[in-house]
Amino acid sequence: MLILIAPVCCTAFALNASAQQADQATTDAVIAMVKAQWAAEIKDPTSVSEQMKDASDDYTEFNADYATRLDGKAMSSHLAEAAGKASGKTIAAEMANPKVQVYNGNVAVLTYNYVGVIQDKDGKTEPARAKSTRVFVKKGDKWTLVHANFGSDPTPK
Repeated sequence: MLILIAPVCCTAFALNASAQQADQATTDAVIAMVKAQWAAEIKDPTSVSEQMKDASDDYTEFNADYATRLDGKAMSSHLAEAAGKASGKTIAAEMANPKVQVYNGNVAVLTYNYVGVIQDKDGKTEPARAKSTRVFVKKGDKWTLVHANFGSDPTPK
C-alpha cells in the first residue's frame, strides 16, 4: 500500500511546486507591467501609448475622477493624454501590500495600495494614494490588462 501511495504523494507535491512557481512568475510579470507603466508616466506623462501598451482594446476602468465606468482603451487613453498635459506630474510611484491571485493559469488579479508623490509647477509636492485592483488575462503567451479599479484612499485622521 505504501508503495502505491508514495508515488501519488510525490506527483502531487511536484505539481503543487510547479503551480507555485508558475504563480510566482505570473506575480512577477504583472507587477513588472504596472511598474513599467508608472516609469513611462514619470519619464513622459504624455507617453500614453507606452503607458497603455499592455491594456486590451476592451479595457475598462473605475476611478475616483469619474462617476461612471470608462469603457475601452481608446477612451482611457484619450483622457490620460489630456491629464498628461496638466502642470502637475508624478515624480514617485510605489506599490504597497501587493497581492496577486492566479486562477487557472490565465487570469491574475493584482490588488495593492498605490502611494506616490505629485509635484506641481511650483515644485510643491503632495502625496497621491489609491486602493487599486487590476485584472489581467493571458492571451496566448502575453498578459493583458483588461480591467482596473482605482478607489480613493483618504488620508487617515
